[in-house]
Amino acid sequence: MNVYDSARMGEALALGGYAAAQAPEEADLIILNTCHIREKAAEKVYSEIGRLKKLKEKNKNIILAVAGCVAQAEGEEMLNRAPILDLVFGPQNFQTLPNMLDELQTRRRQHIKGGIVQTAFPAAEKFNALKSMPRKPLSRQPTAFITIQEGCDKFCSFCVVPYTRGAEISRPADDIEREARALIAKGVCEITLLGQNVNAWYDARAAFGLAGLLKRLAKIDGLARLRFTTSHPRDMNDELIAAYGELPKLMPYLHLPVQSGSDRILQAMNRQYTSADYLRLIEQIRLVRPDIALSSDFIVGFPGESEEDFAATLDLLREVEYAQAYSFKYSPRPGTPAAEKEQIDDAIKTERLYRLQALLTKQQTAFNQAQKGKTLPVLFEKLGKKQGQMTGRSPYLQPVHVMIAESIRNSRDLCGQILPVHIEKCHANSLSGALVG
Repeated sequence: MNVYDSARMGEALALGGYAAAQAPEEADLIILNTCHIREKAAEKVYSEIGRLKKLKEKNKNIILAVAGCVAQAEGEEMLNRAPILDLVFGPQNFQTLPNMLDELQTRRRQHIKGGIVQTAFPAAEKFNALKSMPRKPLSRQPTAFITIQEGCDKFCSFCVVPYTRGAEISRPADDIEREARALIAKGVCEITLLGQNVNAWYDARAAFGLAGLLKRLAKIDGLARLRFTTSHPRDMNDELIAAYGELPKLMPYLHLPVQSGSDRILQAMNRQYTSADYLRLIEQIRLVRPDIALSSDFIVGFPGESEEDFAATLDLLREVEYAQAYSFKYSPRPGTPAAEKEQIDDAIKTERLYRLQALLTKQQTAFNQAQKGKTLPVLFEKLGKKQGQMTGRSPYLQPVHVMIAESIRNSRDLCGQILPVHIEKCHANSLSGALVG
């Protein structure tokens, strides 16, 4: 979602005459778009501000801004901690960036000191503004993101999203389709729909949810692939599950965060489902799409997690068998209920994370190895790191590297094409193979 927001900021600035710089040293304006989901991510922001301070000292005209969830969470405190900042604005405010810059220049002419802070929650205004902002995907880029939903009403006890992104709000289906068609007209053939709880998306006027939206978008000529992320198990309904069997354009990949396999910890997290509920969902999904690649999020060392609780998480991993997953040590976030609880020793968290990731790596390797010898349709996205190499994605989101014969490179542009690739080798995080035919 931050990748999407950053791109839209660039588009908003382009309307005001800005163009992208190649390095901070060349820039008139530097924006750090931030994440607040873990403490480490938030602290990186201040480290980066410290490095940029030298540029600001050399050229006081440089505008230095912090956007995103750290800005939303800390607001005025960011200016107190880093007074060199000119703008601090949350993720629901980037559409007003040109206006903020105009205000800043006015303040500078009037010699008014201090930065501007904008941390309101006008999500509906943001979505409305996006309609008039032209999409400009990177040259020859066949994939694109579209944010369709923001915010969260779930209030998991570990999570800051409800406080930094606000309540759940959905964009109208007509606006989403308009944006999708504009991207496809520019050569995009794969779209990923984004949301904090993307499967909570609902258009009240059209009276349908995410499954209905996927069906509507799947009818667009030129769109070859659809994906969505991130889903919440509570919003994974029967119609959405059925879509995996009904829509060939919906790729067989689902990111469905479970966080823990212990019912006691899930209750403490306020996830409002049990491990059995989650496993039933997985069973339903695999009945509809047996080859689906499953991904998830895991938190280890949540306050109160015992060795028995952790063992239940490992048991769930063995039951599901993931194609890949993201895993983290619990990080207390200020203002969340879990941050007030007694914390587990970091050494215990580290040891558990090591065991969890060892099992996840084993499962990911097994899933990749299972593709060896198969022929997969690969959407080619860009040149690879090696001379003569191109890289694309399998339906299961795996990077696939292919060496392209010079005769083909000279006669055909493969970027944006979906072609059959015979998988010959499996690597830790990718596949490699050869074009068929």
